[in-house]
Amino acid sequence: MATPLAGIRVVEFTHMVMGPAAGQILADLGAEVIKVEPIGGDATRRLLGSGAGYFPMYNRGKRSICLDLKHPEGLAAARRLALASDILIENYRPGAIDRLGLGWDQLSAGNPGLIHVSEKGFLAGPYEARTALDEVAQMMGGLAYMTGPPGRPLRAGASVIDVTGGMFSVIAALAALHERSRTGRGRKVTAALFETTAWLVGQHMAQKAVTGVPAAPMPARISAWAIYDVFETADEPLFVGVVTDALWEKFCTLFDLPELWARTEWRTNNARVAARDEILPVVRARLRSFTRAELVARLEGSGLPFAPIGRPEDLFDDPHLLASGGLQPVILEDGTTTLLPLVPVSLDGDRPASPGTLARPGEDTDAILAELGLDPAALRRLGAAA
Repeated sequence: MATPLAGIRVVEFTHMVMGPAAGQILADLGAEVIKVEPIGGDATRRLLGSGAGYFPMYNRGKRSICLDLKHPEGLAAARRLALASDILIENYRPGAIDRLGLGWDQLSAGNPGLIHVSEKGFLAGPYEARTALDEVAQMMGGLAYMTGPPGRPLRAGASVIDVTGGMFSVIAALAALHERSRTGRGRKVTAALFETTAWLVGQHMAQKAVTGVPAAPMPARISAWAIYDVFETADEPLFVGVVTDALWEKFCTLFDLPELWARTEWRTNNARVAARDEILPVVRARLRSFTRAELVARLEGSGLPFAPIGRPEDLFDDPHLLASGGLQPVILEDGTTTLLPLVPVSLDGDRPASPGTLARPGEDTDAILAELGLDPAALRRLGAAA
């Protein structure tokens, strides 16, 4: 299919997750994304443990150029590339990109249409010079407090702040790209982990403002609905939610609970929330008499929200993702092929995707330098490129 961002060039000075995730989204939407790596490749490629999946997930379909930015010729090549690009993305430590001469103020004169995207820990303010990571932001911003049980803050089980912060930067960059079509001028965009966290927990801030009571951590919360929980079954647990009065009637009918439906005072949601201690033991006992498969069979097509408790590895074989084309074959650096999720949108029914390949470190260096009118062999002799 025709890609929305065809003809847009993005240059990335990024590592880890936040910056690469932004570039990955733009690549999937059709932009040419060039990742500038140090000689030998981005260290993210070599992370172990929970970091082992960062590089293959967020660097698919990008071109790779290896430059030594501490070498004058390597830095000059990087600057030339930035001046020939539509969007620059960087997530270096505060001030580092400016010290290299690749900041917004230093590039915009030569490329007034450049959209310069910085991914940081904090926006301007007292904290801006601090180093932040996803986990730092989750702890500071209240997300870890809301996720864990009382007194036991717990980070979310994925890099949600890195990824969401990258998404916000893409939204702003695309807005700036649209504005540039009218004005011819680019913008300096900054996205930050801490402010992203604050936005995500804003619903809990609003809850305090509305009720006067601080929001309790999610494991100890009073839900907005009486039935909105994980329930034990005869074998494996299942989440079930009843989120409207019409679904309450359907739920009582579906699970043969006339004694609950007979309580007319419980036919409105807030009354059911107030009576949770009476309702939930009856519901838990009833659902425990079914296997999970039996419950799923009853709930399918009912309109009631439900979910088996899945694990990430289950998604490789998920029938919906497989049937809908939501997983892309990706060739890993060791040559093996796996499946990884695409950006979760469709355009006219098609799932946008960049090629499912991971460039080797510097694989495209010669071609990119030649496109810029530079001599790859000369830069290699100087040690500025590889």
